[in-house]
Amino acid sequence: MRIERVEETLERIRREVERTPDGVLAFDGDGTLWSGDVGDDLFMALLEHGGVRPEARVALEQLGARHGVESHPDAVTLAHALFKAFEAGRLPEKDTYEMMAWIFAGWHEEEMRGFALDVVARRGVAGRVHPEARRVVEWARGQGVDCYVVSASPRAVVEAAVREVGITPDFVVACTPKEEGGRLLTSVFEPVPYGPGKVNSLRLRTNRPLYAAFGDNVFDLELLAASRVPVAIRPKARLRDRAAELPALVQLHPEEA
Repeated sequence: MRIERVEETLERIRREVERTPDGVLAFDGDGTLWSGDVGDDLFMALLEHGGVRPEARVALEQLGARHGVESHPDAVTLAHALFKAFEAGRLPEKDTYEMMAWIFAGWHEEEMRGFALDVVARRGVAGRVHPEARRVVEWARGQGVDCYVVSASPRAVVEAAVREVGITPDFVVACTPKEEGGRLLTSVFEPVPYGPGKVNSLRLRTNRPLYAAFGDNVFDLELLAASRVPVAIRPKARLRDRAAELPALVQLHPEEA
């Protein structure tokens, strides 16, 4: 995978803008726009807070039963066990990302949003933004090119985090729990923005040309392939291992803050 300076990438995107009007950029969030995973941050903060409510308990037990995770009378302990099963490769990634959104079942949506804003501030997401990613977003804003963020993390925390990059919540496509009677449920809207679902979720929001896409992991591959200028930012080994499947993929040269 060839390494490309930010200026080179922006020049290639600029040419696409000239060729086709009214296109967009798409970014993964965790690992791409910022280091770390804000979904993990939110999940762990909820467990530390002891905020798992009775509405989520049965769904946690059912998820554990499907994947051989022993139940526990304490919902927080059970949630920790499910996360350890995910880290050990026994709980599928998609199921885990869905759990991180619906585990707030019983909460009001605005209550979850406030909690997510506090987590983003306390976990220092502003200082975790990759400088090269920030430069691309700032260039796009200056050119009037909209930037979407397509993430499998819970929508509330992604919306809070993107503010640190200068992107508004209106352009977030993320894992979203359903709600009823003002309270969140133990189910999420499909498609979940994970793997091929990233492209499907984005296309439900916009059919505008996709000038460029940015990702860091293998489950961004379909989104990257759907763009004219696919770019990896600080790619994980799993993406590097499959980079040959997308010959146009380049790696953005990392920059210091």
